[in-house]
Amino acid sequence: MSNATDVFVRENQDRFLEELKDFLRIPSVSTLPEHRGDIDRAAGFVAKSLGAAGLENVEVIATAKHPLVYADWLHAPGKPTVLCYGHYDVQPPDPLELWVSPPFEPTIRDGNIYARGSADDKGQFYMHVKAVETLRAINGNLPVNVKFLIEGEEEVGGESIAKYVAANPEKLKADVALVSDTALYAEGVPTLCIGLRGLVYIEVETSGAMRDLHSGLYGGAAPNAVFGLIELLSRVKGSNGVVRIPGFYDDVEPPAPAEKESWERLPFRPKDFLKKEVGSTRLTGESKYTILERIWARPTFEVHGIAGGFTGAGAKTVIPAKATAKVSIRLVPKQDPEKIIGAFRKFVEKNTPKGIQTEVRVLSGGPAVMVNPDHPAIQVAAKAFSDILGKPTVFIRSGGSIPIVGDFATHLKIPTVLMGFGLPDDGLHSPNEKYKVENYYQGIMTIAHFLDEYGRAGNH
Repeated sequence: MSNATDVFVRENQDRFLEELKDFLRIPSVSTLPEHRGDIDRAAGFVAKSLGAAGLENVEVIATAKHPLVYADWLHAPGKPTVLCYGHYDVQPPDPLELWVSPPFEPTIRDGNIYARGSADDKGQFYMHVKAVETLRAINGNLPVNVKFLIEGEEEVGGESIAKYVAANPEKLKADVALVSDTALYAEGVPTLCIGLRGLVYIEVETSGAMRDLHSGLYGGAAPNAVFGLIELLSRVKGSNGVVRIPGFYDDVEPPAPAEKESWERLPFRPKDFLKKEVGSTRLTGESKYTILERIWARPTFEVHGIAGGFTGAGAKTVIPAKATAKVSIRLVPKQDPEKIIGAFRKFVEKNTPKGIQTEVRVLSGGPAVMVNPDHPAIQVAAKAFSDILGKPTVFIRSGGSIPIVGDFATHLKIPTVLMGFGLPDDGLHSPNEKYKVENYYQGIMTIAHFLDEYGRAGNH
């Protein structure tokens, strides 16, 4: 790779940082209607930046909710096409009093830029824009064809982009997608994420009597909706972490031996994980699997919240008529969301306590995604990454879900290179979110290097 790229990034690093700060000052919180104007400003900022970087056909696309931004540069005949994805919306900054500096006034402290959205995902996808600008400034053109599709609803479910991708496979046709919305496994360790768990999110509602009843007059004879819900949920999973839904584990495939071996080489320490990341007295779950296997390669059942009955100050002796729980199931590759939902419904039907009626409402469902580590683009990305960071690239999975990666696989039939430069302690949805400034520059260089090498490797 020409050292010219690195030189250009270094010479322009102050400007690159100032532009990012301008972007971070826009409070584009997608979940709060009062920020609708800021969402539009952020979309406008993205469109302008893409145009300034030399991309063409820039458009801000209205949707049912928040606008998408599209742009492309398609003058590399015979070369592969890379679809760059990112999101300009951010999480709400609350609780504000815990921020050392205001969330939308980007501040540099100890080599980090502190602001909401700095790592998730403005600072990360803006690297793609700057990498394209850098390559065009040096070579006058790009080594590959590129398309950008940036959304403003990632933090609220990403419905509009899912519909758009499904409806526009021809327009978005590419060989590979590039997403920077993940983290390095540890500082200085080049990391490619090749697996994400899927997610099914469900509400379970139980009802017993026709209305709340007096526990003195009816206790001992009338069914209690809260207790019925607790009984039902406790039947789903044993204290050993094993889910008892029949057929739940039928399609679960263990990670390949090579993948497991590579996980064993990661600088992972269960004691640190317990103390620094979880902060409880001990870890739980399926003890015959390692912790990384439990969070990356095993399906789970979790309860997120329970509502029902009386929770005010003082005493009120009611037998609650209704109760609701929010639960989720994380899926691993080969598990079919529909099949698992069906199995869960059947289980609930069979295990609902006497006198209780249950309703199961599915809020969302998406499958797990695996990317083949032998795909040429992944191989090139791994090499580009280790060239810049000077260490071998590690392949990991994430226990979380990035639905767009599944949409790209389903509708565009392409794998996604998940090449993120965040750090595990960036505090994505927390106060004092940060992004390491040096990682921002290294990310721009690495992505430019990746596009260069991929163009060289991939003559179509």
